[in-house]
Order: sequence, then C-alpha cells, then structure tokens
Amino acid sequence: MESHHLFDEKELEELDRQASVADGALKDAAERLPRFTTVSGMSVKRVYTPLDVRKLSYLNDLGLPNTYPFTRAIHPTGYRGRLWTMRMFSGFGTAEETNARFRYLLSHGETGLSTAFDYATLVGYDTDAKEARGEFGKCGVAISSLRDMEILFDGIPQDRVTTSMTINGPAAIIWAMYIVTAEKKGIPMAKLGGTIQNDILKEYIAQASYIYPPEPSLRLVADTIEFGTKYMPLWNTISISGYHIREAGATAQQELAFTLADGFTYVELGLKRGLDVDDFVPRLSFFFNCHNDFFEEIAKFRAARRIWAREMKERFKAKKDRSCWMRFHTQTAGCSLTEQQPENNIVRTTIQALAAVLGGTQSLHTNSMDEAMALPSEKAVRIALRTQQIIAHESGVTNSVDPLGGSFMVESLTNEMEHAAREYFRKIDALGGVVAGIDKGFFQREIAQAAYRYQQEIESKERVMVGVNEYVLDEPVEIPLLTDVAKGQQRHLDRLNQVRRERDNREVTRRLNELHDAAKGDANLMPYILDAVRAYATLGEMCGVLRGVFGEHTELLVA
Repeated sequence: MESHHLFDEKELEELDRQASVADGALKDAAERLPRFTTVSGMSVKRVYTPLDVRKLSYLNDLGLPNTYPFTRAIHPTGYRGRLWTMRMFSGFGTAEETNARFRYLLSHGETGLSTAFDYATLVGYDTDAKEARGEFGKCGVAISSLRDMEILFDGIPQDRVTTSMTINGPAAIIWAMYIVTAEKKGIPMAKLGGTIQNDILKEYIAQASYIYPPEPSLRLVADTIEFGTKYMPLWNTISISGYHIREAGATAQQELAFTLADGFTYVELGLKRGLDVDDFVPRLSFFFNCHNDFFEEIAKFRAARRIWAREMKERFKAKKDRSCWMRFHTQTAGCSLTEQQPENNIVRTTIQALAAVLGGTQSLHTNSMDEAMALPSEKAVRIALRTQQIIAHESGVTNSVDPLGGSFMVESLTNEMEHAAREYFRKIDALGGVVAGIDKGFFQREIAQAAYRYQQEIESKERVMVGVNEYVLDEPVEIPLLTDVAKGQQRHLDRLNQVRRERDNREVTRRLNELHDAAKGDANLMPYILDAVRAYATLGEMCGVLRGVFGEHTELLVA
C-alpha cells in the first residue's frame, strides 16, 4: 500500500524552524527543570507537534476503527454499540462465600464473572495436603473437587454469563470442572463463553505459580487450544497476561513486549499442533495491567493492537480480520495501591480505569481501595464497580471511538512503544525464543532491574507517591476490612472427605490410570481429564498423576 503522510513537508520545515527558535529561547529555563519521564522512564517532551509524527501514515499506521492495523479499535462503533464487560476479580474462602460475592456483584450491575483461586489451588494441591497448610482461601477460593465447583456456580446461568478463571498450571483441570458443572445443568460445552488464563509462560517469567517444567506445560496448553477450537467456539483458551509481569516490576514497554512475545509463542504452538491460524487465533485473548501514567498506558494499548495485527497478517499469514484483532481485559494496577491513606486508591483506580477505556479495553476490573491490606469488603468492591459505571454513563468518553487518536503526544508515544517492543523482540529472538530466554533468566533479570530502579525513585523522592513519600499522615486506617476469610476451612475439608467417601473409588482409580497412561503418550489429555472430573477425582489427585509423569519445575536462581 502506498504511504501518504499527514503533513505538508513545507509546513513541517517552517515548524521545525519555529521550534528551534523556541527551544533556544527556553534553553536556560529547561536546564533548571527536572527531567520529565513516564512511570516507565520514557522521556516526555515539553510540547508535541507534527514533527513528532511526521512519518505517520494514516491508512498504514492508524486507519479507521475496525480496519487494519486496528490501532484505533477492533470494533467499528466502539462503546457506542456495547460497553466493555465489567468483570470484577472475586474469590475468597469457601465456594459458598465466593458464590455469594458473585451474586452480590451481579445484582449491582456486574456483567461478567472473574474467579480468583487460592494458592493451593493455583499450584494443584487439595486443601488437606501438607503443601497447602495455611493457604486456604487467603487469596482466592479453594477448589479441591467438582463438588466445590458445583457450589461456586450454583444458581449462576453459565450459558448467559461469561466467566474468566485466573488459573494456569492446573488450568485444564479447573476448566474441565467448569465444563462438567455446566454439563450437569444440561448446558452443552459449545454454549459456554469465558476464559481460562492458561498462560504458563508468564508464570516462569514473573508469577511462579507453575507446577510442571515448560515442555509438558506447553503440551497441556496446546491440548486446551486444540480442544477449545474443536468443541468450544465461544471460549478463549488462553488469556495471555502482561498483568503479572507488570506487577512483578516490569516497565510498560517490557509488559508490552514480553506479553506479545508469549502470544507469538502460543501461535507457533497451535501451528505445530496442526491447527489453522484462522481457526484458533481468534479465540486467544490478552490481559493487561493499567498503571498510573495516563498517556503511557493509552499508548501501550494502541501499540499492542497494531503490533499484534501486523504480526498476525505479515508473519503468520492470517487471512481473517478477526485473527488480527487483539481483544484484551484490563485490571488496574494492584502494585500502585497503598496501605497508607487507602481512600487515595479510589483516585488512582479511577485514573487507571479511564486510561484503559480510552485505550479501548473489552473488559475491565477495577481494584478496591482496601486491597493493599485485605481482600475487598462489599463496600469497597461496590465503589470499585461504581467507578466503572460512572465512567461508562457520566463521563462522555464512550461517545466517540479512540477520542485521543491524532493527538501528537499519544501518536508519538504509541510509535515509541512499538519501537521499544520490537527492540525486545530482536533480543528475545537472538536468545532463541521465549522458552530459551526463560531458561537463561533474561526476563527475570530485566524485570528485577526495572523494579529496582522504580523503588530507588520512590525512596529518593525522585518520583512522588502521595501518602507514602510525600503528604504523609500519621493516623490509623479507618475503613472497614474483610476479616475471617478462612473461617469455612473445616466445612470445605468435611465436604472433601465426604466426596472421597461417597464417590466410586474404583472408577476414580480407573480414570486416573487412564490419565497417567495418556500423559505418557501424546494424546490430547482433555477427554481423560474430563472423565476423571466426572468421577470426582480431586484436583490434587489429577495433578499428582501428572507430576508423576511430567516432574516438577525448579526455578532458575537469577544473579
């Protein structure tokens, strides 16, 4: 396609002359001012002009909403046609307690569910395992068997509400439990919509909630992609996550680059499985963090859409527009929340949520003001949900698609974001790809260095954090906090023991043996996992079988 730039060259020459004169006049004053940067360290200019986007081609680099390269939006009408899904991350204690929170949020206008699991569940142990001691219900709901999943979604219309589940190492098993729960209600799996996170690469990079080594873990991911492509057309089989990468201390550029590099790896995985790119890529989705720097975050989202579209079309030869769409969920930055003056977190979350909306997110979770101290109380989570609703219905920002498109600053930052990401792609390729980079500790070192720089800026007051290093108050926290989140542990354990007593244990043994034999071969494991779940094999039993075949991953210590 022929490239047509937006600005007249003669006008740009005159503007360049005027800008040079202005810069000269301001030189002395500029030298006395501090250096202005984004949260991630990108330099920010005093003023942006067409000179900063002089090579920008509207048709090649921006386009209309719903046209390649989708920089401005993937849907033609933006939020005019449909608001983003308001999906609040929820989970604590027992399945009963989390089910009550789901119902509370749905009654207050939430439009999609998002499930948090406790740490024992995340790493594939039943609640009564010695490895799970002290973890029950602390950071999410405990799910040890199908019976827990049945209670978690009791009374929830699974064919009418989409559900996101933040689970990775045991994602295939938790997904199977969700599928069988719906099956027992008479809902076929083809009608289920939602997402399993299932992004094991970012676990090795940032969050460390893995179970098995990378190779068998990626086999499980490929199994879920293949199964979902064949039988569950409405389900997103991976939510490729930059959120946890950012929470670990990465910059916006690192979050963008590492997340997309993971995404390319999953595309290659599906292709190796023999799938057509246009059959499975449309069901891959993304999950990004939204931090405090308003314009940097908007630029990050726009660059992400453009890079993904270009790579899908040019590298992976996708023919369908939908394969080039980057669909993403956003969560406001948990790492930006402070225990000091927690009400300030409402303001932070509002700024972050607005940036996510202006960046074109399809789904949004807003953090609650109390999350630096406890799991969210009902009042705190309601305020967080109301924040989204006020942006949606009162701010006017939903009336136009990509209203900041064409801003000299936003377009310049978008270009810088893309350039920074592509520099990282070159480094990752030189290492031999994402898995090789993980093995060599590349990602871990990059994130650790970025986190250290940021913390130094806070401690030196080079970067102000309100209520932490400036405007500090010495007063007690006065907001109500959620307490006793683990009080239902005995009820959960009683139910687990009852399941083990009442199920057909010979059938469980048979199904676990079949899973073991299939894992030693190369069959898709989803049908075997589903059969074991139907027999009420527990999470720990199934993960135990796979541990016996695959082994466990040991993290590389990064110097």
